[in-house]
Amino acid sequence: MATETFRRFDAANYLTDIETAAAYLQATIDESANDSGAIADALGAIARSGNLSELARRTGMSREGLYKALSADGNPSFATIVKVSRALGLRLEFHAIA
Repeated sequence: MATETFRRFDAANYLTDIETAAAYLQATIDESANDSGAIADALGAIARSGNLSELARRTGMSREGLYKALSADGNPSFATIVKVSRALGLRLEFHAIA
């Protein structure tokens, strides 16, 4: 009997363009608005879907620093989120919800 081997799911493998990445981040924000770790992790998946070394260069951060800040356990500063978002080609927007 053959056994199946599964790899851990990584959204980074499916984020093939900036539009898909933006939709993924928006969906994460909508579903996990009170979970900053999930949002940081989603931004990290978007970062990993591309060239992380190039992103590190554009943000002025180290690769290791990006990995740490943009993980589910990371706690990136708002400045880091803004820098990474801009370097990825994403724009933060705020809208009234009431």
